[in-house]
Amino acid sequence: MKIEMDPILFEKVSNLKLAINHYTKTIVSESPQMIKGRLQLFQEYLYFDLEDKPLADFPGIKEWRDIFDAFGTDSNLHYHSLEALMREIANLNYLEPLHSAVDLNSFFSLQYEMPIGIYDADKISGDISLSIGSKDTGYEDLNENYLALDKVLALSDDNGAFGSPSIDSTRTAVTEETTNILQVFFLRPSIDADEALELATAAGNMFTSVNGGDFHSYVIDKNKFSIDIK
Repeated sequence: MKIEMDPILFEKVSNLKLAINHYTKTIVSESPQMIKGRLQLFQEYLYFDLEDKPLADFPGIKEWRDIFDAFGTDSNLHYHSLEALMREIANLNYLEPLHSAVDLNSFFSLQYEMPIGIYDADKISGDISLSIGSKDTGYEDLNENYLALDKVLALSDDNGAFGSPSIDSTRTAVTEETTNILQVFFLRPSIDADEALELATAAGNMFTSVNGGDFHSYVIDKNKFSIDIK
């Protein structure tokens, strides 16, 4: 499987980059109480933080708003997943536990302040590209709504778009039957490549400590905008 970023993206955001974790032989199940408790406590902490701190003051919120604006997306109408989640927390609509893969992914997104997608790699067909969507780009999202991705960053395979920094598709959703997982960190541009690799590796170690299996971490940026995953 090849994963690449469209080089045109760097004309708008020169330091745009992704980190990728590829997990194999994972066992997804109900989250252990430790993960449920940590996710709940972190949301409660953020709720009180959000009472005194505007959303725009969070670096992850601001940087991804700037990215959306750079590509012509109205960031006041089309929220990236981190901002959408933080808005829910500010309204006391906390995430309910789903399973060990998604719950950890949500925790990482809040901890690192960035959108993170998680996909069943066995449901992905062919190679993957990250590019700007057109008027014809979109999919049924996890809320079972059609998500239009015109002027929005979109991950696509041979069957069309399946992921974005906003919300993922039902087509590639991770379930308790998933054993082969692709995790995409939509990194804040201020994070350099070395820090990005450290971040992905730390997340991978925690993810496999809960879900088992093996993982490999990669970073894609303007200096290396494609990778091959075996």
